[in-house]
Amino acid sequence: MKKEMLGLVIVVLFFQGIFAQEKPKKTQHFVVSHIIKAPIDKVWKVVGEDYGAVAYSHPKIVSSNYVNGSLKGGEGAERVCNFNEKGTKFLKEKMINYDPENYTFKNVLYQAGKFPVNPDYTYAIYKIEKIDDDTSRFVFDMTFRTKPAFMGSIAKGSFKKLIADYAIAIEHNVNTGEKVTKDNFRAIKKEYKRSSKSNP
Repeated sequence: MKKEMLGLVIVVLFFQGIFAQEKPKKTQHFVVSHIIKAPIDKVWKVVGEDYGAVAYSHPKIVSSNYVNGSLKGGEGAERVCNFNEKGTKFLKEKMINYDPENYTFKNVLYQAGKFPVNPDYTYAIYKIEKIDDDTSRFVFDMTFRTKPAFMGSIAKGSFKKLIADYAIAIEHNVNTGEKVTKDNFRAIKKEYKRSSKSNP
């Protein structure tokens, strides 16, 4: 009888443990893909090697720098991205799974400042794909969770548009070397749309 009771207690505790486990957090996901008329190594230099200089190729980032001893792009490199001059709106990110041979890495958000995203569930996979010697594809595969979570589906469209603009800015910076800012991006985007229509 004691053995039966002990067995019953063990079974009950086992199932309690299963049901007590935290349910997976709901996240949002999207992918942005953009064709860039430039060789893959040239695109990778801007995206994967000049990791701390992302402000040069992002229309919303005012300034960016390496932090915590990082000096260049690579495994474990960290950067801060400032979205205003005061530095009160910022993101801190870390580069992991760095694979330059396959032109890819995972960008992990670890501090979100005043942005309504949960760093524990927010990251992006960057990948550059070769189409031919003079053409590449930039792929940005993002998973995120907002705080509060119900904002996720609302924010998804805005985030996707932001990354689509970022992709255009990367192409411009790769091909001209010019820093992209919120002041010049409107003209850059307009020119990109014009050239896309004339060269479908």
